[in-house]
Amino acid sequence: MAKLSDKKKRWIKNEAKDFSFLLPSLVIFIIIIIIPLISGIRYTFTDWNGMSKNINYVGLKNYFTVFQDKDLLLPIRNTANFTLVTMVLINALGLGLAMMVEKEFKGVNVIKSIVFIPLIVSLVLVSYMWMYVYSDFFGMLGWPSPLISKKTVLLGLCAMAIWKEVGLAMMIYLAALKGVSSDYYEAATIDGAGFWAKFKNITIPMIAPAFTYCIPLWLAGGLRMYDYSYVATQGGPSHASESMAYYIYQYLFPFNKVGYGQTVAVLYLIFCIILSNVITRMLRRREIEL
Repeated sequence: MAKLSDKKKRWIKNEAKDFSFLLPSLVIFIIIIIIPLISGIRYTFTDWNGMSKNINYVGLKNYFTVFQDKDLLLPIRNTANFTLVTMVLINALGLGLAMMVEKEFKGVNVIKSIVFIPLIVSLVLVSYMWMYVYSDFFGMLGWPSPLISKKTVLLGLCAMAIWKEVGLAMMIYLAALKGVSSDYYEAATIDGAGFWAKFKNITIPMIAPAFTYCIPLWLAGGLRMYDYSYVATQGGPSHASESMAYYIYQYLFPFNKVGYGQTVAVLYLIFCIILSNVITRMLRRREIEL
């Protein structure tokens, strides 16, 4: 057997050293994510209640039940509406604020700080803060809390998410805008281009990578929404704010129907992965076209 060259040995040594830094995170990922995921898939073929030592296998019964469960339609609709509203408004407002604070002016750093600070607040604390705003502050103005009406509860939750997340979107888009050379805008101005023409033909194409990052980020955030629904409304009123994540949680714990809850969770995970990949591929392809 031929001996390894010194160059090959150094390469193997360096790779082993690099992998040693990755190994702790990999072990944690396997223990916390991979193993529970595999166990969860196994439970989808059972009627396990989460506590009993006896696990009865029921084959594909849970999967057939999911596609016949009409109660799933409302959480699906709520999650889709929440995701669409927050994804669009967070990105639109984030880009608008980034364009506003891109130019240096007195007080610009204060504005950046005010918009960005909510990002460091926990989701649970944000929910309690906005519950106070809706109940007390809105009450002083004579407005009803949006969280008590089936028609407005989702809008109330969307406002919480937008207030918290728009600062991050602003910073990402601001970093992208800073990378666009002013020469493009100067040349467009000389050619007589207006604000909209510059925005459409220069700004959007040049910051396309930022869209590729931000849109899937808040798409995924909306699809996994749980905290706002759980803390602020408990899925109410009348399930009007019940998200898919909250629906799955209910079956896993309060209802003690782990087999069915895991089935919904696995199917929903597959859907989220497919949708996120499709959207990301479309955006990356758009980057190349632009």
